[in-house]
Amino acid sequence: MSAKKKTLANLDTNYKHKYDAYIERQKRKKQRLVRRLVLFSIVVMVTFGSMAAYHFKQRSIQAEKTEQYEQLEDKLATLKKEEKNLHEEIKLLNNEEYVLEIARTNYFFSKKGELIFNLPDEEPSY
Repeated sequence: MSAKKKTLANLDTNYKHKYDAYIERQKRKKQRLVRRLVLFSIVVMVTFGSMAAYHFKQRSIQAEKTEQYEQLEDKLATLKKEEKNLHEEIKLLNNEEYVLEIARTNYFFSKKGELIFNLPDEEPSY
């Protein structure tokens, strides 16, 4: 039996032609569906990838801005402290007695009859 070839005769009927055409249409329809699904999945993946890249870029920018904001906050606090000190110094410089005291200590001005001796800050080396 195995030596015999089994062959089927190909019927050339109208039904067979219509059925073959139907099968061919179904194959093409399935192929178009697969192509559409592949294209859609590629578009979705590209969209998701670009959104993820944009998200990570925005996170890094936000982290930089936060760091910059903290640095500026520190600088602002330092400047406010300096401004407060300068206002206090202005108040003190408006006081005549304070100005005279600074002149006596820094510039060696003296009152009448007063002698000023300038002592070295260093230790003697003997």
